Amino acid sequence: MKLKLTSLLLILSIAYGSMSAQVKLASLFTDNMVLQQQTDVAIWGWAKAGANISVTSSWNKKKYTAQADADGKWKVKIATPSYGGPYELTISDGKPITLKNILIGEVWLCGGQSNMEMAMKGFKGQPLIGSNEAIIMSKNKNIRLYTVPRSSVTTPQENSKPSDWKEADPETVSNFSAVGYYFGRRLSALMDNVPIGLINCSYSGSSIQAWMNPETLKAFPSITIPKKDDSIKLASRTPTTLYNGMMHPVEGYTIKGCIFYQGESNYEDPDLYEKLLPAAVKQWRSEWGIGDFPFYYTQIAPYGYKQLADKNATEKYNSAYLRDAQRKMADAIPNAAMSVLLDAGDAKTIHPMNKETPGIRLAYIALAKSYDMKGFGYLAPLYDSIKIKDTTAIISFKNAENWLTSYGKKLSNFEIAGSDKVFYPAAASISKNTVTVSSPQVKQPVAVRYAFKDVPEDGLLFSTEGLPASSFRTDDW
Repeated sequence: MKLKLTSLLLILSIAYGSMSAQVKLASLFTDNMVLQQQTDVAIWGWAKAGANISVTSSWNKKKYTAQADADGKWKVKIATPSYGGPYELTISDGKPITLKNILIGEVWLCGGQSNMEMAMKGFKGQPLIGSNEAIIMSKNKNIRLYTVPRSSVTTPQENSKPSDWKEADPETVSNFSAVGYYFGRRLSALMDNVPIGLINCSYSGSSIQAWMNPETLKAFPSITIPKKDDSIKLASRTPTTLYNGMMHPVEGYTIKGCIFYQGESNYEDPDLYEKLLPAAVKQWRSEWGIGDFPFYYTQIAPYGYKQLADKNATEKYNSAYLRDAQRKMADAIPNAAMSVLLDAGDAKTIHPMNKETPGIRLAYIALAKSYDMKGFGYLAPLYDSIKIKDTTAIISFKNAENWLTSYGKKLSNFEIAGSDKVFYPAAASISKNTVTVSSPQVKQPVAVRYAFKDVPEDGLLFSTEGLPASSFRTDDW
């Protein structure tokens, strides 16, 4: 009897050892995933130290091998074909795991804070226009969705919390990023049904500092980097913590590019943000290791930010300064472009009810810049130069080849100042791709500002294709 019990324990021990040594994949690799087409994609995970790992792809029947390092981590790169599927991947260290229903297509990371995180069904008591109809009509096996679970920690995590890739249908789409979904839906509709994979890595209320690593933030002495055992007082705004728990674990999953909607939580310090975001993008690209992938971002939408400011708030609590910092980043960040939402905000809520517009405008940019589609407008008019002529200022715009329009309304958001730095409301008139600005109160103009308020008035400036011009200032006061 004792011998039989010993034998049983030995068998169970061997079985448990075999189970515990079985290869484990990073959380991103599940059934239904989308892999980036026509490249070498990274697949990684963990196994027993020194274990030999094989990855076999059904599309080319090739076997790729790697050996787990001393910590048990392994990584391989496998070649992907042109878009298609469904396919399978078999990963084995002697005991195979097979991932099924895999598509090959285009993969985009969707990052940011609440306006990216906000699901198609809306937040509680905060609806999205037209979302219910879009949800009902959302079933599409060629669109796949993955949400990185929230995690805020003080040390870098090797793996994110478990999640799953899911096919688009009403249940899955209702809980996915609205901006991300509208972006992906437009890409899918206009790219001959190339599979689209969307990875939502966002967190409501997050500052850009929370998405950056300690090494990058050391260049900014004003930012306090938490130590390993520090408590996290504010999960979404503590520097490095979202990078540690959410971004770092997914870096390396091969993507086409990134769309980003963030900045609202940095509006108090636009000068710092102007330096932080380019540094963050440079960091992410370096760690992803696939070059300067496309980075397309939204300018924050109008909202009455001053209601959030305390009595010590400075003039730069006006969110137009943050929008202006974002405007300048379009030139500062390589392979980047900005979507403008000056006509799609809401003075009463920081979460505008229109999420289709930002998603589609980001898709316009991607379709033109990343997929070489032509014949439509995709970049918002941006301030280019100022020329002073007598008592007027002539503002030239780029991205306005088809000229400018106000749709017949009076332009009412221009201001002009002289050397005294006092701005006065200005008369403004359009001429081709320029706007002439003047005021009887300013005889010798020096600077012009446009829509430089939390919430601009009606009478905005657009490209002829209907894209709103960005707010701007020509001064640095």
